[in-house]
Amino acid sequence: MKFLIILALAVAASALPEPELRHRSREMPVVGSIEGRITGGSAAAVGQFPYQVGLSLKLSALSSAWCGGSLIGSQWVLTAAHCTDGVQSVTVYLGATVRTSPEVSSTVSSSDIIIHSGWNSSNLKNDISLIKIPAVSYSSRISAVELPAVASSYSTYAGDTAIASGWGRTSDSSSSVATNLQYTQLTVITNSVCAATYGTSIVTSTNICVSTTNGKSTCNGDSGGPLVLESSKVQIGLTSFGAAAGCEKGYPAAFTRVTSYLTWIKSNTGL
Repeated sequence: MKFLIILALAVAASALPEPELRHRSREMPVVGSIEGRITGGSAAAVGQFPYQVGLSLKLSALSSAWCGGSLIGSQWVLTAAHCTDGVQSVTVYLGATVRTSPEVSSTVSSSDIIIHSGWNSSNLKNDISLIKIPAVSYSSRISAVELPAVASSYSTYAGDTAIASGWGRTSDSSSSVATNLQYTQLTVITNSVCAATYGTSIVTSTNICVSTTNGKSTCNGDSGGPLVLESSKVQIGLTSFGAAAGCEKGYPAAFTRVTSYLTWIKSNTGL
């Protein structure tokens, strides 16, 4: 299982250092600490993101790691395949703003995880998975996010403002545990602009990318977490990968495009 995937990639002419590709992932084993928060973000208010899920991933008897996810139904969590690939079990935190104080938590085994059959850790394709949990009651702090309508499948969302949330690192130098849920506003860019950094073999129609100006970005520990349109509160992406050069370096951040997987989600969940 790969927690940090690095590919040598050419970058378009730029004053920035040449990037490598990596997941915003759980590459740091947890021994009393977990990688931190979104960079350049703000602290979320209680109940502001009731669909936000925290995932404590058991890798072995001695190691664990952290990812994010979103509640898409009373029994279903959406997250990244690279988060759940090879885990023994996962503890799902619901209704948390302070990371360690969820309203509800449930631990499920690997048999409750559905990883996309096309997931490829070498080229990051189909980076999406589902976790089935015991049915949860909705409240002011716990409710499902809205998924896109099938009619939206051809929308690029380029130019739209979206919100990413999670407990990932707050800076490239940080390695501290995130206490409070963070969020930041990001602008969706075209895939062609994103591919100018990572290449067309990596950025495909099943990805959606955002610009990361002024140090605002997803980062390690945010993997699998939601990207939601600010205007409609519809989830359009889940955190997948970015540049190994750093979260604050200005390279695009890439997400799995939810509209590409609506049929897959429905066939596995009925949602």
